[in-house]
Amino acid sequence: MNHPASIQTFIQAIYPLSENALQIMIAQWELVELTKGTILFYEGKTASDIYLIAQGIARAFCYKEDKELTFWFGKEGDFVLSYNSYIYDKPGYESIELLEDSVLYTIGHEELHALYQQNSEIANWGRKLAEQELVRTEERFISQLLQTATDKYNALLEHSPELLQRVPLGHIASFLGVTQVTLSRIRKKITPTPPSSEGVS
Repeated sequence: MNHPASIQTFIQAIYPLSENALQIMIAQWELVELTKGTILFYEGKTASDIYLIAQGIARAFCYKEDKELTFWFGKEGDFVLSYNSYIYDKPGYESIELLEDSVLYTIGHEELHALYQQNSEIANWGRKLAEQELVRTEERFISQLLQTATDKYNALLEHSPELLQRVPLGHIASFLGVTQVTLSRIRKKITPTPPSSEGVS
């Protein structure tokens, strides 16, 4: 496993903090290594922690008629949190699973909210994080409503091509809302098989 990026890099990418506020902030985060298949949050349970992916891949899913419906993938630099638990301290709607052996930074909700109370810079950091996550959630919602499966696959190909190499096709198909057979057809249409060289002199 490669050496993960430092917590400072991820924090400052959200909202630049002074050195003093940054040191106060990073002192509260813990580095953990978790194995593939670990469930960070369970649907219907109240989560008490927030995670930041330093290295690895995660997915968010929920159940409908005993089927898993994947609706989000997270990778390096993404924050992983249950919004209902983080904001209202109530059970979340989703389960979060690690798809690779992963390195993450984590902090408890109570510890983070205490930092917001103690330091205005960190409070502004938290506000900026919430704003960015809100925009991403809105983008996912609009995508699910308006984009076809092919559109969503093309968006993955453009913005997160590494996911297509690191995530099982069954989860990709679930994310697109299609079967694996349909996903295979979409992939073949977008990346057609090269013509055979047989008979070419």
